[in-house]
Amino acid sequence: MRNDARFANSVLTHAGRQLLDRRNFFAETVSSLSSIALASMLAEQGLLADEVTDVAHDWAPAIDPAQPNASRQGHFPAKAKNVLVLFMAGACSQLETWDYKPELIRLDGQPMPGGPAVTFQGPAGNLAKPQYRFRQRGECGKWVSDMIPHLAELVDEFAFVHTLTSKTNTHGPAENFLSTGFVQDGFPSIGAWLTYALGSDNQDLPAFVAIPDPRGIPQASVNNWGPGFLPAVFQGTAFNSTQPIRNLQRPASIAADKDTAARDLLKRINEDHLRQNPGDSELAARIASYELAARMQTSIPEITDLSSEPEHIIRMYGADDTEDAVRANYAKNCILARRLIEKGVRFVQLFNGAYASAGRLNWDGHQALRSQYDIHGRIMDQPTAALISDLKQRGLLEDTLVVWCTEFGRMPMFQKGAEGRDHNPNGFTAVLTGAGVKSGASYGVTDELGFKSVQDVSSVHDLNATILHLLGLDHKRLTYRHNGIARRLTDVHGNVLHSLMNG
Repeated sequence: MRNDARFANSVLTHAGRQLLDRRNFFAETVSSLSSIALASMLAEQGLLADEVTDVAHDWAPAIDPAQPNASRQGHFPAKAKNVLVLFMAGACSQLETWDYKPELIRLDGQPMPGGPAVTFQGPAGNLAKPQYRFRQRGECGKWVSDMIPHLAELVDEFAFVHTLTSKTNTHGPAENFLSTGFVQDGFPSIGAWLTYALGSDNQDLPAFVAIPDPRGIPQASVNNWGPGFLPAVFQGTAFNSTQPIRNLQRPASIAADKDTAARDLLKRINEDHLRQNPGDSELAARIASYELAARMQTSIPEITDLSSEPEHIIRMYGADDTEDAVRANYAKNCILARRLIEKGVRFVQLFNGAYASAGRLNWDGHQALRSQYDIHGRIMDQPTAALISDLKQRGLLEDTLVVWCTEFGRMPMFQKGAEGRDHNPNGFTAVLTGAGVKSGASYGVTDELGFKSVQDVSSVHDLNATILHLLGLDHKRLTYRHNGIARRLTDVHGNVLHSLMNG
C-alpha cells in the first residue's frame, strides 16, 4: 500500500495514527456505538425534542412547477379553507373600537399615574376618555363603540384578542411585522406562505389577492403581499374595484379570435419545448405563469364586473353611496373580496386606509382623532359588516377565517397640545370570526387604562400561528430554507391560541 502512487503524497493525520492503534480503534468503536444507542433510546422517549435542530422541522410541500398553485394538503385536517384579512392601515385605536375602559372615562383629563412623559412623537398630554360611547352588545354583552354600530351588531359572531403586542411603533416596520412576522424588509407575507403551502382551489384566478384601499396603498406597500425569498409565483396580485390589473387587458387593435389563436399556438410551442426539456422546472413555472395570465384575461374582468350583483346587495354594502365616493368604492372592494372568496381564492387581503397622511387617508389619528375617525369609521363600518354578514348568509363563513387587524394600537392619553393619540405597540386588539373560531370568546386583558397588556399577553407571532393552525398548518413545521436558515413566518416564536377555537 505504501508503494501505491495514489498515496505517495498523503500525510497521515494525528487522528489517523490513533485509528491505526488497535486498542484505540476498539475503544472508540465501543463508545461510539454506545452513544448511538443512547441517542436512539432518548429520541424514542421524546427526551431529545428540545435539542432537535431546525433541519428536523423542515417541511416542503410537493409543488408541481407546471401547476404551482394547485391545491395541496397541510399537516393536519383544516377548519378553514380560505382567509380574509381586513387590514386597518394606520393603527386603528383599540380604545375607540373594541377595548372598553371605564376607568379611562373616570380619569379623563388627568395626568396618567406613572405614565410616560414622552411617547413616540413627543410629550404626552393628559388621559383622554374614548371619543365614542360604548354599549353592551349582543347576547355576550360585549362593550363596543358607537363608532362601529354595524360591526357591533355582529359581536356574538366574534372572538377577540385584546393583548396583541408588536416589536415596533413605526408604521412601515409594524405593517411588515403584522404581515410577514419580521420588522425588516425582504420576508414573505403570510398570504405568500399560505399559497406556498396550500395552493388554491381556483386555477383561473391568483391564489392570493391584495385589495388596496381606494385612497392608495398602505405604508409598507407591496411588502404586505410580497413573496420575500419564496418563489415569486406565490406573491399576492394587487387590484381593486377601480384599478384593474395592469397590462392584462387585450389591446383593442387585436381581435379576440386572433388573440385566442395566438395564445393556442404559443401554448403548443411551450408544451413542445417543455417535452424536450422535461427537467427544466424554471421553464415549467414560467409557462404556468403565462398561462394563468392568459386565463385571467377572462376571469378577472368577470369577477370585477359588479353589474351582476342585485340591487339589494349593492345597497346592503353601501356601494350605492353617491355622496362619498371613497365609501362607495371601499364597499365595492368588499363585494370584490366576497366574490374572490366565493371563487375559492385562498387568501384575500383587504385594506381600509392608505399611507401616512396625518390621518387624512388612514387611521393614524395624532392630531384630530374624533373628526378623522368620524370619516374613517363611516367608510369602514357598514361595508365591512355587510361583507361578514354576506359571507355568512351564503354559507361561506363555514370555510372562511376572517381576521380584522391593525399594526398597533393607541395611547390612553392625548398628545400634548393635540386631540389625538400616539402609537402604542404594547396592547391592541384583533378580531376573528368564521371557520373554527369560538363565537363570543375573548383572550387577554389590558390594564385598566388600555395602556399595556397585563394578562395572557400575546404577540403577532401568536396570531399568525393561530391563523396557520386553522388552515391545517403547524407554524413550526412550515419552513423554507433560505441562506442556510430554515425560516418561518413566526421566526422562533409563536403559540397557537387554542382557547379561541371550537373543538
